[in-house]
Amino acid sequence: MSEQHYFSETPETEFKPRPVQVELAGRKVTVTTANGIFSPSGIDKGTAILLQEAPDPQGTRMLDIGCGWGPITLTLAMLAPQAQVHAVDVNSRSIGLTERNAAALGLSNVTVGTPESVDPELRFDTIWSNPPIRVGKEVLHEILLTWLPRLAPGGDAYLVVQKNLGSDSLQKWMDAQLEELHPGEFEVSRYATSKGFRILQVHRYEG
Repeated sequence: MSEQHYFSETPETEFKPRPVQVELAGRKVTVTTANGIFSPSGIDKGTAILLQEAPDPQGTRMLDIGCGWGPITLTLAMLAPQAQVHAVDVNSRSIGLTERNAAALGLSNVTVGTPESVDPELRFDTIWSNPPIRVGKEVLHEILLTWLPRLAPGGDAYLVVQKNLGSDSLQKWMDAQLEELHPGEFEVSRYATSKGFRILQVHRYEG
């Protein structure tokens, strides 16, 4: 599949939805995926590792950056039914599928939209993401510097990044950038390593 498709706001290919069986938050569920989005055949390896390795989400407001058909969003919503889970993507097909899957699973605590649709005043206690590394450094850096500063005090972000796609250099870059923009407010560390992937943790200190 051309990468252009799932980075586009409106995929040009014909919409062909299909059911896929997956396991999310310990539940076997059927979700709807489609062509023209990221990982339409199911849960990709990086996302699976994030869902396996990240600690239980904390707080009442959560964010999934680049939701695709919704595996991270749906997991957060199931693990934290008391929380409001926001999911963002630039791909209109991904937005529609995540909304559809949340509704099918009875998850009323999910809000899905474009990045611009999120109230800029919102702050998030937990952010999980398999960020779109292949969009290129400039776009990736813009995405991360848009959302990571919106962690609430005491909040944590967990990002899964393939080691051979620059996870270690990205960790150093995030640490330097956040320290420059918000001195003393953030800590960036490696939370876990599994099967060629790193889970990077970004913590915002209280106060």
